[in-house]
Amino acid sequence: MRTLPTRFATRFLPQGWPDLFRQILLFCGAYLLYRIVRGMTDGREAEAFDNARDLIGLERGLGLFVEPAVNAWAERTDWVIDVSSWAYVNSHFTITSLALAFIYLRRNASFYFIRNMFMVAMGAALVLYAAYPTAPPRLMPEYGFADSVARFTGLTAEGSSADALYNPFAAVPSMHVAFALMLGVPMASMSRRNWVKALWLAYPMFVSFVVVATANHWWFDAFLGALTAAFAAAAALVFARWRPAAWAWVPPSAAATAQQAV
Repeated sequence: MRTLPTRFATRFLPQGWPDLFRQILLFCGAYLLYRIVRGMTDGREAEAFDNARDLIGLERGLGLFVEPAVNAWAERTDWVIDVSSWAYVNSHFTITSLALAFIYLRRNASFYFIRNMFMVAMGAALVLYAAYPTAPPRLMPEYGFADSVARFTGLTAEGSSADALYNPFAAVPSMHVAFALMLGVPMASMSRRNWVKALWLAYPMFVSFVVVATANHWWFDAFLGALTAAFAAAAALVFARWRPAAWAWVPPSAAATAQQAV
């Protein structure tokens, strides 16, 4: 007689318990490393603010220093800033985790390609955080920015300096935007209903607005977040060519099974 865990794995887990635990450990380990390395900018506060002012100068030179106006408009419209603050708090972890769980359980053949994108993107982001620490708009009230997320949650920022697991100066690139793209595009391609496709395609644009409206990122951070996602997708394609049976968007075995079903 099969045990309950065995029956559960047979019914719900595409690759069984060992593979599920491997993926959880991989993501948890990668995210912990991401958080630790992300926090290794203590003592570089002055550099982070200088870099932020350089970004402001660049945006002003392009005539695109729009963040104060976007933040001020959102702050004047209660439902906009509340929805934006909620989305900023939840999109990066909650929505990402639920979407990854859905892909693993229901679209397992495509999960490993997406996993590889996330691993590459987090690695690339760590390099940029270390090379170019940058203060976010919310830490520069002299330009008119308000910290809407702190007001929404009732929690203030954890000081003005980094520690082992927290870094207020990891603005460039915006991984909220990178994560949204790395989920939005694949989820849209895997969705069967047009309205679901439309929602997932709109999701990265919505998150890009959110990070600027809440004064947590400059628009340039969102742009670099999108480039980080594109780089990660290209790297995942290289990995897929290296091990197509395991890491391709649709591995040969899965493609053959789908063809037989047709």
